[in-house]
Amino acid sequence: MFRPDFPLRTDRLLLRPFAADDVDDVWAYQRDPEVARYLHWEPRDRERARVAVAEMVRESDLLGEGDCLSLAVVWPPTGVLIGQVELIWLSEQHRQGEIGYIFHPAYGGRGLATEAARVMLGLGFDGLRLHRIIGRCDARNRASAALLARLGMRREAHLIGTTVGKDGWRDELVYAMLHDEWRNSSHPAAPAAH
Repeated sequence: MFRPDFPLRTDRLLLRPFAADDVDDVWAYQRDPEVARYLHWEPRDRERARVAVAEMVRESDLLGEGDCLSLAVVWPPTGVLIGQVELIWLSEQHRQGEIGYIFHPAYGGRGLATEAARVMLGLGFDGLRLHRIIGRCDARNRASAALLARLGMRREAHLIGTTVGKDGWRDELVYAMLHDEWRNSSHPAAPAAH
């Protein structure tokens, strides 16, 4: 079992588990067509955002393989929830994980998503003791691919026609990092867990 001591703080952000009353902040970005453009869902109405938040509320620890840790990313100057990050425990035997992120476009271009995603890498490598973590994105999503590269992850694959989405077959980029690569890079210590 792995559950970080919340809240987690970076230089500019606060990461915490989701709460039921986060619906309006989450809906503010999940309803945006640009946010949904490369995802597998259409812009969400408030009810779908409420259902998504209810699911993320239950994702506050990693009990075993297949679990997802979903965290709300809060901008402390205003207290507004500006995005979400996740760490999925893909394989216990092979010590594999995956990170993901979605952010409100109004907070783009400041390195905030990179800062929050770096925390998730730290939780995976230093907290959960994973050997390998991947990040995936639609091959057309240049901003997401650039974020994964900024994290120090290496592009391992360009998969052709891997998933069918709302606009047809999609290509996917896969980035990855090994624990040794993480350990040898410059990064802050991972937050504590219990």
